[in-house]
Amino acid sequence: MELFWYLIIVLVLAVFFILDGYDFGTGIIHLFYAKKEKDKVVIAKAAGLFWDSNEVWLVAGGGLLFMAFPTFYASVFSGFYLPLIFVLWLIIFRAIGLEFRNQFRYQMWKDMWDTAFGVSSLLLALFFGIALGNIVRGVNLGGVENGISAYESHYFFLPLWNSSFSPITENPGVIDWFTIIIGLISVVTLAVHGANWIILKTNASINEKLKTIIFRLNIVLLALTLFSLSVWQIINPESLSNFIDKPYLIIFPLIYFTGIVGLFFIKTLKNESHGFILSTLVIVGGISSSLASIFPVILPTTNSINESLTIHNTAAAEYGLSTAAIWGVVGIILIIVYLIIQKRLRAGKVDKMDYGH
Repeated sequence: MELFWYLIIVLVLAVFFILDGYDFGTGIIHLFYAKKEKDKVVIAKAAGLFWDSNEVWLVAGGGLLFMAFPTFYASVFSGFYLPLIFVLWLIIFRAIGLEFRNQFRYQMWKDMWDTAFGVSSLLLALFFGIALGNIVRGVNLGGVENGISAYESHYFFLPLWNSSFSPITENPGVIDWFTIIIGLISVVTLAVHGANWIILKTNASINEKLKTIIFRLNIVLLALTLFSLSVWQIINPESLSNFIDKPYLIIFPLIYFTGIVGLFFIKTLKNESHGFILSTLVIVGGISSSLASIFPVILPTTNSINESLTIHNTAAAEYGLSTAAIWGVVGIILIIVYLIIQKRLRAGKVDKMDYGH
């Protein structure tokens, strides 16, 4: 049952990053490339009409994580307490940036909430990427100092950064040069995803320009990916061992690079949905490849005293996991039905749909 719930939670969180990921990306594009008021309005609609339903998947993922892997949930929510508070405030400001923008017609008012929407989206993309970097890099479980644990073996606390700003230490911070690289990959990926969503859902005047931007960002994404793979070998020389021992896991990196290669042909794609599908492959492939590289570990330890957290030593009792399977599946079906209804009601271009007035 541990594997079943692990796969379900990964799927739910992947759907969240696909759906709310285009909201983050839309905010990034809005911040840097939307200059005309008409474009700002329609691009804000492309995110504003969908953000609340998309975040249902984050709530569902958090609830399932609490139910299935309570030890892991307790560990990360205490250890990452400060950055999680930052994320919470950024989610709030992104939402009110969208909802408040059109409540008054004063330009200063619009500019203020446009900035809140764009900057919050950018920082959310960065922070979620940094979070993934922390998961694959590992943390100092137990807070070991001089061979002695300061906390229980599954707890930890990370400062925002340490004095060396290095991931190659027993006591890393949340932010170091490795997690920043993963954060930048997340920002670029979601910016590409958001641009594809804008092309798919709007008739903004910058749509053709966005194809050039996607092409250029894709070059940056490929370069960052190759660089991160090389430095990952320095941080964790065993990072590719799972793919060697279980060759079928190579399907996940293949999905990732299929998306990247396909995005280089963005200017020649006739169907607007194809670009969005390709950036979706990048997101799915990137998340699944990262998690597959450390499986069954879900939070590595950077010390030799306490063992890493895995799906086995953090799972709830078998009875609870089995009972939850019934209600969990029912809940996920309801979320899927909600998603389908919402997408059908908002099908097509959003330019003439009402929002925020």
